[in-house]
Amino acid sequence: MSGVRRLGRRWRRRRPLRTRLAVAASAAVALVAVGVCTAAFFVIRYEMFHQLDLNLTQSATRVIQENRDGGPQVVAGECRYLSAPACAQIVPALPAEDPAAPYLLPVSAPVREVATGDRAPYFSNITLSGKPMRMLTTRLGDDKALQVALRSDSVEKGVRQAAGLLAVIGAAGVLLAAGLGYWVSRTGLAPVARLTATAERIASTRDPRHRIELPPGPPGRQDEVTRLATSFNTMLGELEQSVTAQRRLVADASHELRTPLTALRTNAELLARADRLTDAQRDRAAGALARQLREVTGLVNDLIELARDEEPTPLLEEVRLAALAEHAVTAARAHWPSTPFTLHIAPDAAETVRPGVPARLTRLLTNLLDNAAKFSPAGLPVEVELTASRHARSGSGSGSGERLELTVRDHGPGITTEDLAYVFDRFYRAETARALPGSGLGLAMARQIARAHGAELTAKQAQGGGALFRLTFE
Repeated sequence: MSGVRRLGRRWRRRRPLRTRLAVAASAAVALVAVGVCTAAFFVIRYEMFHQLDLNLTQSATRVIQENRDGGPQVVAGECRYLSAPACAQIVPALPAEDPAAPYLLPVSAPVREVATGDRAPYFSNITLSGKPMRMLTTRLGDDKALQVALRSDSVEKGVRQAAGLLAVIGAAGVLLAAGLGYWVSRTGLAPVARLTATAERIASTRDPRHRIELPPGPPGRQDEVTRLATSFNTMLGELEQSVTAQRRLVADASHELRTPLTALRTNAELLARADRLTDAQRDRAAGALARQLREVTGLVNDLIELARDEEPTPLLEEVRLAALAEHAVTAARAHWPSTPFTLHIAPDAAETVRPGVPARLTRLLTNLLDNAAKFSPAGLPVEVELTASRHARSGSGSGSGERLELTVRDHGPGITTEDLAYVFDRFYRAETARALPGSGLGLAMARQIARAHGAELTAKQAQGGGALFRLTFE
């Protein structure tokens, strides 16, 4: 038995899912068809023999009524005919009382037992003159038994015909089951086949723009396989966005790195001929080289940070945003000495905490403050404010929650309506910012960090001029 199981497992492993599903569906339907045909055969056989037994019982009742006081004898001898009346004979309990004329039906010990009452009446199948017969043996008065027999040719022929007809029906059912199994496997696994073909096409072409064609219909009535195909299409959409973003990042990064790398090479080649330069020229080239190295280093660090999707869960901790804002503002004051920074923290926001990664949240605030200081004219302040407010919870829950808002406002030229839609895009720089230092990655990185922490970062034109950035924690 274990060898059969191993053979079955080996066969399942070597056959595709469509073949296994077709075989399983065909076997199930075929088993039902064969089972129904087998049950129908036994029912028909039982009913036909039951009808013959009823005829024998009626014939025995009539003979008993007509020969209740008769002695051992052959009552009717039409055993060779297919139709009634049945052949019948009366048999005594003692062989010594048998009549001189021979019996037509075989007399055995059970017949004598029925005559004496030691055995219940019974039906039996016999052969007489080469013809099949059905015989009833029952008791007739005291110490006598009555044997009644009818030919069963027609019944057995009907049973054979029914068996042949049901066999044909069963074979047709098996063939139909095979066809239905193939159709079910082909239809049911069609989305899987399309999914496989799409996955193979993507693997060969490396193009995630391909999609699986879905059957028409409302989403709520889709079957499991269609929902799988829908999920696969959704995954392909996410993959396409990721690949597109990656390609755009690489293209933009290569474009942004080309200019500073060229300048670095130029200054390095110039310093390689330092013996031909004056001291002032050497100092100016060395300073430019150091400045460009810092810019390239900052750009590479920004690209590395931007390429990180999100922090692992174990790095999260409870962060007090007020303390984080104070630290970021203090660092900005040291980095931008000509720009005054004001910080206002509402009392109800001073001790509020949120789960997050302190280093990344500090980087977010630093990018916002550096961006504001870069566009603020000398002497005009950058205003930072942290507030807390109660708001109704969205969704199915009830009650209210606490919202934290951190705003950074500068008094520079502000953000034009045309630039507002692209201010958080990677490497995007407005016309007013192209003359200023920077790579155009700071705000894109800030929004990415905000979304990784479940917050939302928005920008708008501030009243009275300047730009206003709002970081909201729900």
